[in-house]
Amino acid sequence: MNIYNLNIDELTTYFLNNNDKKYYASQLFSWLYDQDKRIKDFDMATNIKKETREKLKQDFTISTLEIITVEEAEDVRKYLFKLADNHYIEAVLMYHDYGNSLCISSQVGCNMGCAFCESGRLKKVRNLTSGEMVEQILKIEEDANLKITHIVIMGIGEPFDNYDNICNFIKIINHPKGLNIGARHITISTCGIVPKILELKNFPYQVNLAISLHAPNDKLRQELMPIAKVYSLKELIDALKIYYKKTNRRITFEYILLKDINDKEEQAIELVNLVKDLNCYINLIPYNETEALQFKRSNTLTIAKFYDILKKNNITVTIRREFGGTISAACGQLRSKKEEA
Repeated sequence: MNIYNLNIDELTTYFLNNNDKKYYASQLFSWLYDQDKRIKDFDMATNIKKETREKLKQDFTISTLEIITVEEAEDVRKYLFKLADNHYIEAVLMYHDYGNSLCISSQVGCNMGCAFCESGRLKKVRNLTSGEMVEQILKIEEDANLKITHIVIMGIGEPFDNYDNICNFIKIINHPKGLNIGARHITISTCGIVPKILELKNFPYQVNLAISLHAPNDKLRQELMPIAKVYSLKELIDALKIYYKKTNRRITFEYILLKDINDKEEQAIELVNLVKDLNCYINLIPYNETEALQFKRSNTLTIAKFYDILKKNNITVTIRREFGGTISAACGQLRSKKEEA
């Protein structure tokens, strides 16, 4: 088993079950996650007795991810990882004025089948473990020689289709002796799996929730996103109201603008009416075109008009800064190139 799969409570239980000291869990967490340590071998954990280190070597591996490709452009690096079972995932590092943000993958492939999404073309093979998600952060911090301050679970995969591992991952990276990334600096993005939104309201960490919306009505959303055939917009909005009432956490809506499909002025008005009663903000996203899909990016003027309509109707809205225009920017693009080569 990958040692990074274990949160500190599980590690404590492991040591107690082996008749070892409870405090070894805290010590080992420090060896694994302290940026000045980051051991590659259990023998480096010198304040843990030799017999226990030998047992750790028998029971756990430390590293399972390998960086295969790094593409770099202004303020962005995109990583392709090879997993221990020879599958591939991606992560994207973005440099912002507020810190270093990492968009990680949560699955190998995705079954959600959103029509515009490159990562969904190759279907889900399996869930990532908590440890494989943690390692994306560790490997990139080491490669780029920096500290990741913000995490977005918005790469390959649907996080709520891997809910338990996501929650455990957050527990690990949020812990003060783990990566100590604040819960409010962690965002989970979902296409809108309603039961998991309702479950998240009871999650004891104040993470951010982002909804991949991409259409202001059921008809269009069902054409773009199969999940919309399972949960209507009314069901989604009702669940978000319940979520907000319990958590008091503002909701983000991600809206990719697709040329001549969801970028019309009347659709902007529809969007206003859909979200006006929610404490939310809209993140408008210029589309990253790919060779494998027919969708096109809305032009700059159209994006500006759409933005202005939302703004004039008192909707908090931003246009996402574009990253990686000269590299394989679309989510899943590096992986699909590698898998289909």
